[in-house]
Amino acid sequence: MSFPTPDAAAVTALAPTGTLRAAINLSNFLLVLSVSDDGVPVGVSPDMASALAGALGVGIEYQTYPNPGDVADAAQTGAWDIGNIGAEPARAEFIEFTDAYAEIESTYLVPAGSPLTSLADVDQPGIRISVKSRAAYALWLERNLEHATLVESESLDSSFDGFVEQGLDALAGLRPRLTTDAERLPGSIVLPGKFSSVQQAMGTPKDRDPAGYAYLREFVEAAKLSGFVADSIERHEAHGLSVGPLATG
Repeated sequence: MSFPTPDAAAVTALAPTGTLRAAINLSNFLLVLSVSDDGVPVGVSPDMASALAGALGVGIEYQTYPNPGDVADAAQTGAWDIGNIGAEPARAEFIEFTDAYAEIESTYLVPAGSPLTSLADVDQPGIRISVKSRAAYALWLERNLEHATLVESESLDSSFDGFVEQGLDALAGLRPRLTTDAERLPGSIVLPGKFSSVQQAMGTPKDRDPAGYAYLREFVEAAKLSGFVADSIERHEAHGLSVGPLATG
């Protein structure tokens, strides 16, 4: 599959060392299925990074991180050239994001017998929501909730455990993971609809030559339009992940 040909300025901006250092968030099981014995991540997100390196004509070095917050922090240290995480305003202060190459719905899991039956019911005084700290949907909730309280945990597993053990009112998360969590909690319900969609994008540090970002954006649009993203999602059976919409401008 062919991608647009970058100019020299774009290659230098995106791979100044001659190798593309790609930051990959390992915590999203839809985007990264596994890591091989030699440390190479496998999934849709690594596919995007590998295809970009091929288009640039450079080698690739994967920089793996346990969660997206660590990826975002490392952007300010010069540790990576491109990062694949959810595009969020807090992160966009120092990362230039493309439009989403893929999207995932965010919603809530509620326990059996809960009076919360719709998304509109959740943001009420006294409602406590378990959430993984610094996840893209957690950042969205921090900006948008007016009445409910967030109870943050360090991992997806601990956010589920806290939801159950503390008797919290709702667990926020990505629909595919919550569907799996619901199987562990008889009678629990994943609420219909979405409060947001996590926009999985590619980004590059803002202190780089703009030629790099311009090409990165062009690359992502080509990956969606050509069917590359859809093929990767299908090949990895990443159910719950959908191709992001084409850019409008």
